[in-house]
Amino acid sequence: MQALVWEAPRSMALRDAPLPTPEAGEALIRVAYAGICGSELSGYLGHNSLRVPPLIMGHEFSGEIVELGEQATALNPALQVGQAVTVNPLSCRGQSELQARGLDHLCPTRVLLGAHRPGAYAEFVAAPAGSVLPLPAAVSLRTGALTEPVACGVRIGELAGNVAGEDCLVIGAGPIGLLALQTLLRGGARRVLIADLDPARLAMGAALAGVALDPRQVNVVETVREATGGQGVGVAVDAVGAGATRAQCVAATRATGTVILSGLHEESSSLPVADVIRRELVLRGSFAYSPANFAAALALLAAGEIRLDPWIVEAPLAEGGQWFDRLIEAPGNVAKVLLQPSSAFHHA
Repeated sequence: MQALVWEAPRSMALRDAPLPTPEAGEALIRVAYAGICGSELSGYLGHNSLRVPPLIMGHEFSGEIVELGEQATALNPALQVGQAVTVNPLSCRGQSELQARGLDHLCPTRVLLGAHRPGAYAEFVAAPAGSVLPLPAAVSLRTGALTEPVACGVRIGELAGNVAGEDCLVIGAGPIGLLALQTLLRGGARRVLIADLDPARLAMGAALAGVALDPRQVNVVETVREATGGQGVGVAVDAVGAGATRAQCVAATRATGTVILSGLHEESSSLPVADVIRRELVLRGSFAYSPANFAAALALLAAGEIRLDPWIVEAPLAEGGQWFDRLIEAPGNVAKVLLQPSSAFHHA
């Protein structure tokens, strides 16, 4: 099969790769669409310790089951050959107390497709049967590939808690920021202010009913405080992960409010901890999603309640490297790039 292989920082090439053989408890999937994630962009640059070249990345995807291992249907009776599916790329090799609580994504034995094992930037990928979810009739293969990033937004909404009637702030209008914005509004937030340096991405936030703040035109923290009667927002989400944006979220949040840190751009950064203490802020990390969040994301897509259209671009797998460069340099009005490894799905 053909696969897009990350070979070194800023170097990706289409290569011939062996067809995966599904193990007893796995499904072999012909990949229809595979999205590009922000964590993969940092991996591509060589900034992400989770990913080591040579590697076939890709963990947001949809496709069709072409083969099932001998124990696959015992593990997941819903599966059959020919089915349109998406896959939760996070699975656990062992059992843990966290997994028992439904927090598989925090289990110390977790394995990520496209990082710890070959991913979906290829014509075929093997995946644990228990992680495979058939797509509802209302969900196309194209839409099904969005389940993983939508699940990240669902997790942020879950950790934000009850936001009914609250003003919220999202910094970063990339895919996760746009999905967090929609999740908070669905949760009953009064207003969600959204900030981004890219005018095209800011326009996407406004189109999704966010209150757009351009940091080149206004002081984000001062503007948020003015808009909230000097109080600050109840919940602020950092979907960038830079020192400056993390600090802005802290400063823009009202006393006893919650700051959710989701962006992973910088591994470490300084925070005004004394301010956090004096105003009794809650700082929460939000990493990926639980299996329940993943299932909820698929249900939201099936109901048409969350979207990244019309800002989705489809591109052949061979152009993946160029799209990685474009997304790093100047993404513009692109919320998600879906790579298409297989010609079998061009009309799917």
